[in-house]
Amino acid sequence: MTITSTNLFFDRSAASLASLNGRNQTLQEQISSGVKLTAPSDDAIGYRRLQAIARTSADDVAWGKNIDLAQTVLNQADGALESVSSQLQKAQELAIQASSGTLSDSNRAVIAAQLRGIVDDLVSLANSKDARGGPLFGAATGDSAVTRDVAGVVSFTGTGDPVAIPVGDGTNVQPSESAERIFGNLPAGAGAGDIFAVLSSFADALEAGGSVSAVAGQALTGVTASLDQVSSARGSIGARGARLDLETARLESTALTREAERSGIEDTDLTTAIIELQKTTTILQATQASLGRLSSLSLFDYLR
Repeated sequence: MTITSTNLFFDRSAASLASLNGRNQTLQEQISSGVKLTAPSDDAIGYRRLQAIARTSADDVAWGKNIDLAQTVLNQADGALESVSSQLQKAQELAIQASSGTLSDSNRAVIAAQLRGIVDDLVSLANSKDARGGPLFGAATGDSAVTRDVAGVVSFTGTGDPVAIPVGDGTNVQPSESAERIFGNLPAGAGAGDIFAVLSSFADALEAGGSVSAVAGQALTGVTASLDQVSSARGSIGARGARLDLETARLESTALTREAERSGIEDTDLTTAIIELQKTTTILQATQASLGRLSSLSLFDYLR
């Protein structure tokens, strides 16, 4: 009976020492690595939550990249529209100048050439490429925004609005405007359906000679309407840019909240871990010392 009790004592002591040694080693590793949760067995619920946090973080990284892309395209569109506005203002000045009855036919021919140059620039701006290599002002379909035939007639390619970019769960932002909305849909008083045709017709009339007051009036109406459309488009683009700023702020805020949660689950609390290590080490040393003293008693010597 005494021998059995002694064996049991040593078995329990050995198990206690092993447990304390294991705990001591675990705490040292947690302090060294800064990580307290490395496997599902450490905390099954916490480990599952960490996996969910990692998935959400990856999703938000993707949303962030889409936001950056959308913002880049919006900035490109706004820059291009600023150039469009500048060209239209030049056309407006030329129309006012050409409507004067004091100009000779040769002067009007020079203005006509300048107007055709503006049309060329507008076509080039309409077919600008975005950061992805696609048409900046392209519609939902088509590989370009506008096309020009051998006679110089400009037509819009594709239909629908530019494809929106997803920037959040259920949130999309259209990064640009279609060329038709910017350059087309002019009022009946402009004499044509789009600014390309308006300016081209005006240039034709100037080259033909004679009175151009009626055509000049139509051209001014068309240019003014086109400037209004460009201004409206830039305002809409600015509003979308502000919306993207809000989405970016939301992602940053949720990322901070998520990181705080992840840290609470996964990271080692160094102060607590160091105190726990000191306590475990003290108990381990005391247990080893006590076992050593007990083992040296004469009774144990006799029983051995």
